Amino acid sequence: MNQTPPGVAGIPHAPTAGRTVVVAPDSFKGSASARDIGKAIAEGWESARPGDHVTVMPMADGGEGSLEAIHASVAGSRLVPTVVTGPHGWPVHTEWLQLPDGDAVIELARCCGLTLLESPRPLDASTRGLGEAMLDAIEKGATRLIIALGGSASTDGGSGALSALGAQFLGADGTPVADAGRGLIDLTYADLTTAVRPPSGGVTALTDVRVGLLGKQGAAQLFGPQKGASEQDIATLEQGLTQLARVLGVDPSLPGSGAAGGTAAGLAAWGATIVPGAPAIAEFTGTAELVSRSSIVITGEGRYDNQSSMGKVATHVRELGSRAGAKVGLIAGEIAASHHGFAASVSLSELAGSTAAAVREATVWARLAGQLLAELL
Repeated sequence: MNQTPPGVAGIPHAPTAGRTVVVAPDSFKGSASARDIGKAIAEGWESARPGDHVTVMPMADGGEGSLEAIHASVAGSRLVPTVVTGPHGWPVHTEWLQLPDGDAVIELARCCGLTLLESPRPLDASTRGLGEAMLDAIEKGATRLIIALGGSASTDGGSGALSALGAQFLGADGTPVADAGRGLIDLTYADLTTAVRPPSGGVTALTDVRVGLLGKQGAAQLFGPQKGASEQDIATLEQGLTQLARVLGVDPSLPGSGAAGGTAAGLAAWGATIVPGAPAIAEFTGTAELVSRSSIVITGEGRYDNQSSMGKVATHVRELGSRAGAKVGLIAGEIAASHHGFAASVSLSELAGSTAAAVREATVWARLAGQLLAELL
């Protein structure tokens, strides 16, 4: 090609012999799944480099798409339908994933995620549905729970989920506090001994961020605005989470404890282990092993910004590829931060001429982006 299109960064290279290429994107939230985006990128790449061996590995970071990524890569895994209480208080038909070894994968976003709401409920959305799905998995014999925590609509510190499991959150008069983040400000006592015990294999909480529970980089102040919280709401939620940390004896500086409105902190008090989601899913799906044997790696996400370095897919895949000596390319709906470390990058919004156009036809532009990267890399 004689001219680099808008939104494309990189230097074209002369064609080389067929190479091993891994396409490992996250979902483009609100636009296309990781599988669909990956397939489109691969088709674009193969149109320009038909001699390359291209493998699509849908990725996730503990947020939306985590269950799908694991389901796609684990033979014999099975979706188990269930009905839980959504973040709006109404029933939600959802599912969790049963793995052949007895593990259960539960995605918070499918139970009580922000995308389930027509409008935000920053003080009143609850994680109760997550706890109900966890209880269903335990009652059906799950030996370990793997909880993907991203995409939460609430900031209740996981109190709703723990309440569904049988824990008690009480005010000064000994009566249960109001559900959701609003009630935490009145919390004076919690009893987790009344909750069901974690399964024998334990509980692993996958987080898409590594922030703590409180402060400017915590659950309420950093992520509250994304959930529709006003300044006054944020102050209320911050005070409530402070109460929760004190009552449960949770270290608010624990990395990842602020994930999903502090749900990670609540689950940690119940006995869960908090781990970064992207590395765990890369190992779980075999993406890490595949990348280690590849010469080209393409990753991406809907928006690449300053939060991408907090544990998101694109940054982790870039690190995996760099350690393997592979060239790593980035495709994102929008690129709003330095993409230093990537050999080439493509912004779908700039390629399409607008964000709306990129969102509307994400796979169309991802296919073109794949073709462009094949020429650049």
